[in-house]
Amino acid sequence: MKLNKIFKWVMIALILVSVGLLVWGFAQKFTDGNVEALLYWTYAMIALAIFCVVVLGLIVSAINNPKSLVKVGILLAGACVLVLIAYFLAQGAPAFGRDGLDSASTLKLTDTVLNLTYIVGAAAIVAIIVGEIRMAIVNKK
Repeated sequence: MKLNKIFKWVMIALILVSVGLLVWGFAQKFTDGNVEALLYWTYAMIALAIFCVVVLGLIVSAINNPKSLVKVGILLAGACVLVLIAYFLAQGAPAFGRDGLDSASTLKLTDTVLNLTYIVGAAAIVAIIVGEIRMAIVNKK
């Protein structure tokens, strides 16, 4: 019960800092410094979320069911393969009107993230359609 209260107060603190940074950005009309601070805060929140999901999830699953770590390893390997596929499909071509403004590595990374977004989005749409068809078949019986 005490751990839940700690999590609750940490979440409230993170939300308050996020809202404070957002209000500060609006008050300063989002200058370069404000936007940079907001982006760094976003990076920190994403890193914290990934840490919590991966590390705490691994700890909980290892305690509850050590055999489930094999499934986690398979999922992690699958995610790595998916990222590699997106990376190898990435062309790294500059955006229209931005020739010579971005480095090759930045362009490759941007295209990788876009390809990954397309792949995961398409997979989500396929999963929704297949799930609905499967539910329709199961409910008919």
